[in-house]
Amino acid sequence: MSIERNTDIEIRLLIEAIYLKYSYDFRDYSGASIKRRIQHALRQFDCKTVSALQERVLHDPGMFMQLLQFLTIPVSEMFRDPEHFLAVRQEVVPLLRTWPSIKIWIAGCSTGEEVYSMAILLREEGLLERTIIYATDINPSSLEKAKQGIYSMQNMRLYAENYRKAGGRGELSDYYTSAYGNAIVDSSLRDNVTFADHSLATDSVFSETQLISCRNVLIYFNKALQDRAFGLFHESLCHRGFLVLGSKETLDFSAYADQFEALVKPERIYRKS
Repeated sequence: MSIERNTDIEIRLLIEAIYLKYSYDFRDYSGASIKRRIQHALRQFDCKTVSALQERVLHDPGMFMQLLQFLTIPVSEMFRDPEHFLAVRQEVVPLLRTWPSIKIWIAGCSTGEEVYSMAILLREEGLLERTIIYATDINPSSLEKAKQGIYSMQNMRLYAENYRKAGGRGELSDYYTSAYGNAIVDSSLRDNVTFADHSLATDSVFSETQLISCRNVLIYFNKALQDRAFGLFHESLCHRGFLVLGSKETLDFSAYADQFEALVKPERIYRKS
């Protein structure tokens, strides 16, 4: 049996062990993506085999939490893909205004940049005070960073340019203070945000919502898990609610393709039929 075949078997065993021990389910994530992440982790943890990594993970919860940082890839930026946020501002916000109160679910919120981008947009459109934002992720370390809302000042120039292209009405610096090389997000942007642990692989519907944003998460799922996530979103959205996806994600060819209509297809903005 080839070394490559052995490695594939070991990865399956590791993923199953993680599920049995820690209840984190990566079994339906893209095989190629998971393999790349685990091989990167092997180098970082100086493990010669996946089996050696599995032994450490099973016997040391702290080691698992370190591995989780590799398996979930917490990468984000404020107003990422600014054309998307501009489309939300121009096409979705006028329709959101028709609801007396608004609930938004940001699934896979990572370290919070997407959450604060949405909060800023809603504040500028006069909707934040009557909105509840649920921000969820499976990575507790990422959730903690999201709650803190502290980001490197080195990134703020890019974020400020994104904000401008996204139709920002002021300056991004209006929403944070700088200290010790970091930008600290205005705490009032968190007043209407609830951060919570939630897995699209194992958990159920989160809440009845008017808008769900799940961007650059589903690309790491296989088709079965993508369909499970779409089912959760469909059940969670109210009548005529909105689903927004990442630039490389689509509802096309999914089990729920006929349950949504494209509102702004180039920006992956859909509306429940």
